[in-house]
Amino acid sequence: MDNITRLCREKTNLTMFQISLLSRMAIVFPFLADLAHGELKVYVRTKQMDSFLIAAQQRPHTVYLPGKPDEAGRVVRCLEEPLIQETFQTGKPARGKREWNYGSMIDMYTFAIHDGDKVIGVLNFEVDREKLSIEGYPHLLDAAVAVLYHARHVLNPEQFRPITASDGIMITDEHSRIVFADAAAQRIYRVLGVGSLRGGHLFDRQMTQHVTRETVETDRPWQKEITAGGLILIRREIVIREGGELKMRIVILSDVTETRAKDKEIRIKSAVIQEIHHRVKNNLQAIASLLRIQARRAKTKEVKEALKESINRILSISVVHEYLSQQGSEDIDVQEVMGHIFDLAARNMMDRDFFIRTEFKGPRLILPSKCASSVALVLNELVLNAMEHAFIGRKSGLIGLAVQEDKDFWHLDFYDDGIGLPANFAELPRKSLGLTIVQTLVEGDLGGTFTLANDEQGEGHGTHARLLIPKIQPNPTDEA
Repeated sequence: MDNITRLCREKTNLTMFQISLLSRMAIVFPFLADLAHGELKVYVRTKQMDSFLIAAQQRPHTVYLPGKPDEAGRVVRCLEEPLIQETFQTGKPARGKREWNYGSMIDMYTFAIHDGDKVIGVLNFEVDREKLSIEGYPHLLDAAVAVLYHARHVLNPEQFRPITASDGIMITDEHSRIVFADAAAQRIYRVLGVGSLRGGHLFDRQMTQHVTRETVETDRPWQKEITAGGLILIRREIVIREGGELKMRIVILSDVTETRAKDKEIRIKSAVIQEIHHRVKNNLQAIASLLRIQARRAKTKEVKEALKESINRILSISVVHEYLSQQGSEDIDVQEVMGHIFDLAARNMMDRDFFIRTEFKGPRLILPSKCASSVALVLNELVLNAMEHAFIGRKSGLIGLAVQEDKDFWHLDFYDDGIGLPANFAELPRKSLGLTIVQTLVEGDLGGTFTLANDEQGEGHGTHARLLIPKIQPNPTDEA
């Protein structure tokens, strides 16, 4: 339930149809505040009838107004708002002034919201006309009121998205003659060689002669992207009709030249980064191939095994670069990378007669690329360690990864259902290079903690390697 509906149900005697009408109109309130360059408020009568409820308030994006508290939901006495009271009684627009801050006055423009012949609410714009100094400002108010009544019908909210301070605004009459153009619109067309906008026809050849490309989106026929005179413009058009007849057009022009240039630059940089990752991956695989040749020529089993492990470490890093070369972002999916690393280990380190199963638990974990290589190496070492030690004397086994996260940490639990750690494991001297690498990477590079322990059921029921990685990664330039 939106705020207007809730407030009106609680504090007014409006019918559900009238409340839904106000709620539907609320879609355009941000647009109206921007169009009128003023603060918008909607007043409705309370159940007591001697006071008004401020049902909605919207500040503009197109002009600076001194900060004031949000008054939506506040109840004011009718005596305190004579201009609002007058519009409720007459149903006609009114204009006046009110004190904005101590010693400074601001203009008020009020318009009735009707349900048939009955006034159910009053829309009020509070505008500092002196500071605005907009020639033809009444056309903006007329357009705002026209949009308000147009909003009785079902609208596309995207068409009435807010206006920014740099956007140009043009308004035409029923003959598509321009009756209003603000300074931003005139500046844009001045670049295109059009000296004066007011009085010209919106579709005159002089207005379109510099257009070199025009793109209309299928799902947004009211919006075009135009390339003209070195500028890239987004042209949003709102057509207001009454009884099927054209009443006015409101055209919003956004200069997106700089934005498009930055987007293009980002796309180029992204393509270059992806190409770099691809080449790094190729280089690592080339190094792995050289080591594989060396391993075949090695005469001792120990050297062959050491080279195999080195090949897997190199390939585990190449997996990260391959993943990043195929993605648009610089983040990695831990489960997906883990799957690739497991496949590598299975191909290079496992007996053909051995059957291994894998499983993943918990949500998908996306990590920033700055810790991707370290995490990949850690997972690689844990996979190798499990395959080497966990399943001695067995012909099948399970390896899994459980993921959890909280506000500050990622929790990774790498587990197997192997023979487990010996009872005196903690007292044994640490000779495993793999576990030393894991501890160094987790504690040194990732700033986390690493623990290795048997399953809760005890020895013979598998091992858990638990990693606790902080979400805020240590800066390598920081002093220890």
